[in-house]
Amino acid sequence: MIKINTMLQRFRYVPVWLKRVGHCRGFGIQSPTDYWFVRYVINEHWPYYQYASLGRHDEWLTRKIGRLYFRIANWLQPSAIESDGYQQYFQAGCRNAKFGDSAELIRLTLEGDYRSRLVTIYNKVEQNTILIVESIMKNRAFWREIVSDERTGVTFDLYYCGIVMFDKSRHKRNYIINF
Repeated sequence: MIKINTMLQRFRYVPVWLKRVGHCRGFGIQSPTDYWFVRYVINEHWPYYQYASLGRHDEWLTRKIGRLYFRIANWLQPSAIESDGYQQYFQAGCRNAKFGDSAELIRLTLEGDYRSRLVTIYNKVEQNTILIVESIMKNRAFWREIVSDERTGVTFDLYYCGIVMFDKSRHKRNYIINF
């Protein structure tokens, strides 16, 4: 019964995948840095050393997003992470990271007073900060506000979540990624 429910949940996202099929694996990205990030962090398909021990009992979407967070933490190696969930995945990717107030890797959920939290985040970001905004498909207008804000740099729309980088030395661009 559990396998049938999982299959039905995945089937629900087939139209999303088909709509974004032209944005697979970094196709169309001209920036070598952004292409590398999409290819080897966002859409990496090789099994990492921690995958077997992470999220065995999570549903497929939670596990998929959690593994993305693991890869981002593994790539960035932040000293501090600000997140109220997915600690197991973040900690597996960067064992030395502390959880709390961070300016390096921040996860924002669209729950509660997320707009005022975003203003607080904008006030403390640095050039190397990465912001992950969860559930952007539920509030596309809010995601478009983030993308168009002059404080943000390169953004990645993964449908389930968005990744925002604040490096102003790079050309501002929003990439749609089939994740």
